[in-house]
Amino acid sequence: MALPDPNQRRMTTRITARPAILAATALLLAACGSEPPAAPSPRPAPADTAAEPDQPAGVPVDVHEPPADTVRLPAPEPEPEPEPEPRPARRRQPAVSPVPVLPGALLPRQRIVAFYGNPASTRMGILGELPPDQMLQRLDREVAAWREADPATPVKPALHLITVMAAGDPGPDSLYRIRMPRRRIEQVMSWADRRDALVFLDIQPGRSSVPAELPRLEEWLTRPDVHLALDPEWSMPPTAVPGTRIGSMTARDVNFAVDFLARIVDKHDLPPKVLVVHRFTQSMLRNAEQIRVDPRVQVVINMDGWGPPSQKIHAYRDIVAPEAEQFTGFKLFFRNDRKNGSRLLTPAEILELDPVPVYIQYQ
Repeated sequence: MALPDPNQRRMTTRITARPAILAATALLLAACGSEPPAAPSPRPAPADTAAEPDQPAGVPVDVHEPPADTVRLPAPEPEPEPEPEPRPARRRQPAVSPVPVLPGALLPRQRIVAFYGNPASTRMGILGELPPDQMLQRLDREVAAWREADPATPVKPALHLITVMAAGDPGPDSLYRIRMPRRRIEQVMSWADRRDALVFLDIQPGRSSVPAELPRLEEWLTRPDVHLALDPEWSMPPTAVPGTRIGSMTARDVNFAVDFLARIVDKHDLPPKVLVVHRFTQSMLRNAEQIRVDPRVQVVINMDGWGPPSQKIHAYRDIVAPEAEQFTGFKLFFRNDRKNGSRLLTPAEILELDPVPVYIQYQ
């Protein structure tokens, strides 16, 4: 999502929705082999294990960069970026958690560098944009760049999969989300195993909810190398359609996930889990100060929004960092951050932020 203009108190959204989003989502449903709706119950039906095609049948909805004929959220006009002035090298310290760091915890001893997306689409992020071998080779290069920029902090690679995907079509249960089938999750896990990488399972609830979607992922979250992410942008109220407005979550939603992950850690004697929560506006995450702090779950507030460097840094400093009780992350968009003649922030520039992000995500 494009970042708001820092000179405005509110983002002005001029949204044009066209029926093509419904047809595009239908193609994604066919490509992903989405699950049938569960009967009304506190716990949804188990994952669908039906086979799915290796390649999508068509172009699915791109939730972050929609096709020209679907949904467009206009980005503010960026100000010209001044040439950076030379300055002496310095090293800030990573975020310091206010709670004890338990044995086996990833953060802040390591930095996570993740590739985001879904193999069902070449338009939702780098994870699905390239064939697996090329994607992993590019991940290797980004990991090497971060190791070179900050030799004192080990880097752990990760693949960040949109596991529950917000959709423009209501689907058979009218919840405006698509659940990835078991085969898709296992496919990404097999790629991660080739690099001893972590896996993050990302939930975009649509009109569903975190309590409805999270329990079906428990079997994968019992693995020590699998972690969780929540995307409030795509969490809709009962009458809203994904892509027509920016959604939101509350501390109650995040706390459900914290408690759920903490129980898994205790039950299976696992090291602490990482929970990434995306954010790029104040209203996306309400009552953030009430998010529960638990040493068994390391919460990362991830700066998720595209735009020129000045706007991304502004959003990080004003929206993400002040309410991140444990750790922060920073998302970079290979395509969108370069729009309008702009550029991608470098690892050296991100290491100048305070606190230093310990989770880096590329889309």
